[in-house]
Amino acid sequence: MRRKDATLALALTSLLAAMPALAVELSVVSGSVGKDITELRDALDRFEKQSGNTVRIVEMPASTTDQFGQYRLWLSAGNPDIDVYRTDVIWAPQLANHFVDLTEAAKDQIPKHFPSIIQSQTVGGKLVALPMYTDAPALYYRKDLLDKYGKQPPKTWEELKATAQEVLDKEHAAGNGQLVGFVFQGAPYEGLTCDGLEWVSSYGGGQIVDPKGNITINNPKAEAALAEARSWIGTVSPTGVLAYKEEEARGVWQTGNAIFMRNWPYAYALSNGSDSAVAGKFGVVPLPAAEGETSAACLGGWNLAVSKYSRHQKEAIDLVTFLADEPQQKQRAVNQARLPTMPELYGDPDIKAAQPIVPQWQSVLEAAVPRPSAPTQGQYNEVSKEFWTAVNETLAGRIEPAAALKQLEGRLRRLKRSAWD
Repeated sequence: MRRKDATLALALTSLLAAMPALAVELSVVSGSVGKDITELRDALDRFEKQSGNTVRIVEMPASTTDQFGQYRLWLSAGNPDIDVYRTDVIWAPQLANHFVDLTEAAKDQIPKHFPSIIQSQTVGGKLVALPMYTDAPALYYRKDLLDKYGKQPPKTWEELKATAQEVLDKEHAAGNGQLVGFVFQGAPYEGLTCDGLEWVSSYGGGQIVDPKGNITINNPKAEAALAEARSWIGTVSPTGVLAYKEEEARGVWQTGNAIFMRNWPYAYALSNGSDSAVAGKFGVVPLPAAEGETSAACLGGWNLAVSKYSRHQKEAIDLVTFLADEPQQKQRAVNQARLPTMPELYGDPDIKAAQPIVPQWQSVLEAAVPRPSAPTQGQYNEVSKEFWTAVNETLAGRIEPAAALKQLEGRLRRLKRSAWD
């Protein structure tokens, strides 16, 4: 009898092993700018065909601040309905406890990525997210207009303002009254933290909080940076820029109504699209700096994490490793000028032909300035909010730069005492 039972059990095990795995439905939550959702859907279609599983996209607002708030609510509640989260590069220290360790599952893929990016997503020895693409912004400029008036792309913020003002005056006199000088992300949200950090760092004013956790923002060079940025509002930048995020800035630029724009590389492909008024008329260069200082580009990028509350962790891990691997990174670079996280792809001839900004941007990426998410630990979001609020208030003229930085330092010190001291 025991022999028959053992034979039956072995036969049943063999039968189950031979049966195809049952397909599951996964969900991935993602915000977007530009054509991110379309691009993601195309990649998911390829995954579905390969795996037999289906994937639903849960769309979020474009604002990273709004996304983070919702993510934290879902994860704190142990929500099992979201399997995969698309995460900002700065969120790993804050959300790590809610994500699956991908170290073993991605062991063959990890060496392909920039080590610094893998490190940014590693918390307490646990790889909590795999990179989709990285990011570092550019200064977009109207080559046709600068050529028309014999101007070169600016290397300093002072040159940007002077060039923008001169071209504006001449174009307005010629009847081009819709044109503005410089658009950027001035709304009070995470995007302004990026812009403000670039201004401060490119003036030699540090990184808000240094890598050791010291609060360094209240200094004369940071004050000079904010004073310079404040001088743009109502002169070369419209007052409406105080409510602009990435897409609002791109909207003004892409209709041909801005001389300069600060934005991420995704805007490069869209600006050269068939529906763009500036297609073939613009160039990109690194962001300006103060005289004698170094250009600073805020490190960005998006990653993929698997929720530890997912009912389908194995399939979710398969999805994440698929989306993060070389073929999908190449596709995003070719279609959207998304910067790969794999050094090998920066020499790819197909990417170079389709999106010249990508191979040009490797050196900018390697020198990009990180936001202080590591030293501020779980309080980064609160630190960032205090910073972007101070910068927005300064730009709006409601407070002087020196007073704003003094208040900001005090608020950060209170946060530090309660959280990361």
